[in-house]
Amino acid sequence: MGLRINDTVPNFTAMTDQGEITFHDWIGDSWAILFSHPKDFTPVCTTEFGAVSQLADEWAKRGTKVIGLSVDGAEEHKKWKTDIEGFSGAKAGFPIIADSDLKVSKLFDMLPAEAYLPDGRTAADSASVRAVFIISPDKKVQLIMVYPMSVGRNFAEVVRALDGLQRTYQQPLAVPANWTVGQDVIVALSLDDAAAEEKYGALDKKLPYLRFAKNPD
Repeated sequence: MGLRINDTVPNFTAMTDQGEITFHDWIGDSWAILFSHPKDFTPVCTTEFGAVSQLADEWAKRGTKVIGLSVDGAEEHKKWKTDIEGFSGAKAGFPIIADSDLKVSKLFDMLPAEAYLPDGRTAADSASVRAVFIISPDKKVQLIMVYPMSVGRNFAEVVRALDGLQRTYQQPLAVPANWTVGQDVIVALSLDDAAAEEKYGALDKKLPYLRFAKNPD
């Protein structure tokens, strides 16, 4: 069975370019984002790591730790960061997991158990290791995005999704399509009208099952 939303994220110990981590301990009481890549020194991935670097202040504002993963070694990660920082103009201060044995990629169901890295391998051999996992402080998977090799990830959407998850976390709320911070939210159907109004005030009832509330604190 693969990893699914609301599953407890796998715990593991791994080497990064910043030293060894145990994943659950590294997350601590924070939100966390794991973004994975099939190979160092690849063009699309370099732009993505650069985008994550440029968003360092946004992650900090949201109490969120970010960690990369690539199926190369820690020393290669350190060298690659020079290119990432030169391209993006921002410090890549987050750790990158060295997953050359594919342990973490398999734990997170990005590669099948029998996957291996052949001699002379290219990024195509681990192409499905292009995912984003957003993890809540209780160590549960809240969102999974998987991208193809040819399309760079939209990290503005990752930030927006993180905002939505944090806004609705452990509350009877949801956010609508294209929602951004400050806009009205949807009240879950687990609350009837009376209970919803008591908790959130007057509702904007678009349909019996679609009820908006002002963005509550």
